[in-house]
Amino acid sequence: MINKKLNIYFTAGIPKLEDTPEILRIIQSSGADFVEIGMPYSDPVADGEVIQKAHELALSNGMTIAKLFEQLKSVKSEINIPVILMGYINPVLSFGFEKFCEECAESGVSGLIIPDLPPIEFEKNYRQILEKYHLNFTFLITPEISDERILYLDSLSSGFLYAVSSSSTTGNSQKVVNNEAYLSRISNLKLKNPVMIGFGIKNKSVFETITQKSAGGIIGTAFVKILMDNNNWKEDSRNFIQSIIN
Repeated sequence: MINKKLNIYFTAGIPKLEDTPEILRIIQSSGADFVEIGMPYSDPVADGEVIQKAHELALSNGMTIAKLFEQLKSVKSEINIPVILMGYINPVLSFGFEKFCEECAESGVSGLIIPDLPPIEFEKNYRQILEKYHLNFTFLITPEISDERILYLDSLSSGFLYAVSSSSTTGNSQKVVNNEAYLSRISNLKLKNPVMIGFGIKNKSVFETITQKSAGGIIGTAFVKILMDNNNWKEDSRNFIQSIIN
């Protein structure tokens, strides 16, 4: 597993509102290379049942974008791995896009993933603002899109390119594991960004299969499930990450 990167996703504000800083510490100390934090939203269309429930819980706990920035600033000096925020465009626009980017920069955030921001809108209205605050932006690709489209989205992305392992929602692993043609097609393209593959990676075996032809993998649903379902989540989440990388 040398040089294969592990990105762990979790939704901010679960299991309880104030747990986000502790989860960040656990992810870093357990050996993950990146952390991706989901910003709770009332209509997370790209997410499956587990993460939808996480969004609902986080919102009921009182998590907001402003609260998340407050928490990130409280651990900024402790967290050295890249912190990426993932969410939907409406709450970001409600917050104010440039204000949001400024807060990201002040909170130690290195990049954004906003799946429902169209590339044309990104180029026209938001790219310069992101560059102003030195923030990476990652687009998602799927098995169904053309090589030309992949190259276009890669040209707009920075940091890494997020290759969705299937066109289903997060946590659906039915089509994930052996999409050999898709993984080979991506690896044969001359992309400027490293490729991270996500959706449905739930254990070391799947992670190793996926990362044979990518820079690394993104684990979300399996990790969020531990946070949601287990009173012993601190120890179990640490053990889960270490089971992937060791």
